Amino acid sequence: MRIAIASGKGGTGKTTVATNLAVALARAGERPVYVDCDVEEPNGHIFLQPRIERSQPVRIDVPSVDLEKCDACGLCGELCQFSAILSLKGKALTFPEMCHACGGCARVCPRGAIREVPREIGYLEEGVAGGVRFVGGRLNIGEARSTPLIDEVKRDAGDDGVVLIDAPPGASCPAVSAVRGADLALLVAEPTPFGLHDLKIAVEMIGALGLPAAVVVNRAGLGDQGVDRFCRDAGIPVIQEIPDDRRVAEAYSRGELIVEVLPEFERLFIELFARIREGVGVPG
Repeated sequence: MRIAIASGKGGTGKTTVATNLAVALARAGERPVYVDCDVEEPNGHIFLQPRIERSQPVRIDVPSVDLEKCDACGLCGELCQFSAILSLKGKALTFPEMCHACGGCARVCPRGAIREVPREIGYLEEGVAGGVRFVGGRLNIGEARSTPLIDEVKRDAGDDGVVLIDAPPGASCPAVSAVRGADLALLVAEPTPFGLHDLKIAVEMIGALGLPAAVVVNRAGLGDQGVDRFCRDAGIPVIQEIPDDRRVAEAYSRGELIVEVLPEFERLFIELFARIREGVGVPG
């Protein structure tokens, strides 16, 4: 089972849900895999404190131009939709940080002046935290594109056990890349007007991908009933609520897991997983 934990914005509690659910499932005898796909700002490791057993660079192929062979015909620039290569003043210029690694420029070059060379964009980490397998990625500072690294992290996570994908916030390309292919999108929302606005953005993204969705309301009791009404009207089940508890916020501020500091909350996450299996039609 692959569950993508997503939200319309940052700070709603995605990582709180993902990390605590992973630990609760491990204690219940499941084989959870926590996958931190928020590679630009990963923070799952703060709470899980994994023992990293493997770290490796992740590279993509980008164009390198032999200027002696290049006649600046411009075919490569016409093909590239991302302005990663173009012909200017009689020579081809490359912008590797914009490259989507499709390899098209090398294929259309009539003089064979373009070859692909590896470029490191970040690195992948794998380890263990108690009974939780940990997989995550870290994008190099200054990189413009995180999706190739996210895809590599998801491939490394595999499909065994319960795979919990901690997605980047929002509905941009990194979030889409993270949730695509999941059995369920578990959307975390706050019960406020802002939370409802961002939940609608996430629901639109999930709908475009054709994924089933369910909602967890974090800080329940804090605001109004707008999120509940929207979910009811949209036919999206609200399958768990995490109460607005100062002790939860204090634990988070210290980088501690809720299920460690407040053991009574462990039942909440076990019930959440049971409802995912029983009520949303995800294969068990």
